[in-house]
Amino acid sequence: MKRIDIASLDRRLKRYFEETPSPVAHFMTVRTFDPFRVLVATILSARTRDQTTTLAAERLFRVIRCLDDLRKLPLKRLETLIYPVGFYKTKARMLKQLPAAVTTLTGGTVPDTVEELVKLPGVGRKTANLVVTEAFDRDGICVDIHVHRISNRLGLLKTNTPEQTEVALRKILPRRYWKTWNRYLVAFGQTLCLPRNPRCDTCPIHPHCRRVGVARKTATAR
Repeated sequence: MKRIDIASLDRRLKRYFEETPSPVAHFMTVRTFDPFRVLVATILSARTRDQTTTLAAERLFRVIRCLDDLRKLPLKRLETLIYPVGFYKTKARMLKQLPAAVTTLTGGTVPDTVEELVKLPGVGRKTANLVVTEAFDRDGICVDIHVHRISNRLGLLKTNTPEQTEVALRKILPRRYWKTWNRYLVAFGQTLCLPRNPRCDTCPIHPHCRRVGVARKTATAR
């Protein structure tokens, strides 16, 4: 089987990301690259569409700007601000725990390593990697459902979970692509490489894709 040209694939994905509006690109403008905002917004985004998360984050960040603001915000008010993100009551409780947890862990500064971030309430490896890459400009691979699905669909790897995908990508993906892999593939998965009926007929990375698991009719349409 022909080996996938990662460099060419990345260039095409980058061009698509820059030229095509997507929910994740809009979401990035709301959370900015501030560690606090990236952390809070990414916690909100779990199991929630980016469009919904973006609106909730915009409402919340009009009211809070730092961990101390979050500490002072009443729980019920927080729930109202972030509704209707998925599991909003649970996320509100986790967010309320953040200021104390961060203070205990680092003295009040958002941690800058995956190992420390995953010790915080509501933070898994996906969130931790995103904070590390987006807020601190450090190498990390953030794997969500889009990155997991598309990496397997491309034929780059064969994994069953996002956690397995992160481990596999760390082994095969050159480090210079780690930081941007998430934003490129999420935008691609939201707008073109859909979970069902991917639009292979207009896909700019069609030549690089082995289309694993894609129906023949969809895969060969050009």
